Amino acid sequence: MRHSISSLTRDAHALSAVWGSGERTELPYLWLRDNCSCSECRVMQTTEKRFHLFRVPKDLKPLEIGIEGGGSGDEAICMVWPDGHRTRYRSSEIRGYLSLPRLEPRYWDGGFQPRRFDYKRFLASDRAAAELIEEFLRTGVCVLVDAPTEPESSEQLTTRLGPIREVLFERIHNVKVDPKGYNIAHTGLAVAPHNDFTSYTWPPNVQALHMLVNACEGGESVVVDGFGLLNELRGDHPEKFEVLCTVPVPFRIFSEQYECYAVKPMVELDGDCEITMMRFNTAQMQAVPLSEPRLGDFYAAYHELSKRVNAPGAQVSFRLEGGQILLCAGHRVLHGRTALRSKGPRHLQDTYFEHDNVRNHLRWLRLSERI
Repeated sequence: MRHSISSLTRDAHALSAVWGSGERTELPYLWLRDNCSCSECRVMQTTEKRFHLFRVPKDLKPLEIGIEGGGSGDEAICMVWPDGHRTRYRSSEIRGYLSLPRLEPRYWDGGFQPRRFDYKRFLASDRAAAELIEEFLRTGVCVLVDAPTEPESSEQLTTRLGPIREVLFERIHNVKVDPKGYNIAHTGLAVAPHNDFTSYTWPPNVQALHMLVNACEGGESVVVDGFGLLNELRGDHPEKFEVLCTVPVPFRIFSEQYECYAVKPMVELDGDCEITMMRFNTAQMQAVPLSEPRLGDFYAAYHELSKRVNAPGAQVSFRLEGGQILLCAGHRVLHGRTALRSKGPRHLQDTYFEHDNVRNHLRWLRLSERI
């Protein structure tokens, strides 16, 4: 049986489980002891660990090893440790630990259009909410239609997206032409694709752009899949991608009352070298210090990325009407708008949320069997 453990071998540091398929999985002894799920090692009410690794020596080895129920398809590896503690793992548990579950992203270019979802159904139907969140987690963008147009009504989204992530510049941020506004969005100028609050150490990573009224000409919304572009850049120019991941860049936003400032690379990766965050905001980017030893390499890489972000083939354009909400994954998707060509009213409200809370809501819907 392919998913059965057919044999075990051991060395000084680990067990090696050989599966029926011939594949081999290394199981370090400290890992096996640390993840024991018995009632002595876990708080059974909450499943939290209560075992502390310092309680065993770093060169720990089991005294006895065996397989129970061999050939059953869900046999168990059993170990006895020098202190007499017993640990047991079913083969199904081991398979479950082989990798972390991940919803595969779907990248897109200028030929893409964000899916549209009914606002009232999103709030009222668990199934509709799950469908939208799954789409959002895959593509990083979607549009809610037939939403209310009263100011601050995006507060209603908290039942699905979690608590609002407050920033210094208003809990719900008003975007309209304002001669005293503190950034380019408060003018009638075009706003190039960017993500917000790159000047925060941890920028908000879900953004709801809620159009209350849009009676002006121009001002079409623009979105770009930043992660998709970065993966293409990594394939075409790995040395430029590496520079964007390592050279620190200063970002700043300020008003008469507030200021926030961060110095971070434009691209951040996780332990598997998957892209987790992009910072791209020409308006908030400050001068990279002349003392930076890779300044020339950085500007070559930044130029290439800027060219790709602003290429028509990468940009998706559409008109966001009053009563529509554009949801963007702020660490991945860049947003902007074309220039305003008339003085008709255009009032948009920005509200920020956190990706972890959005993912959690989908998980809760699944675990509670509401979908």
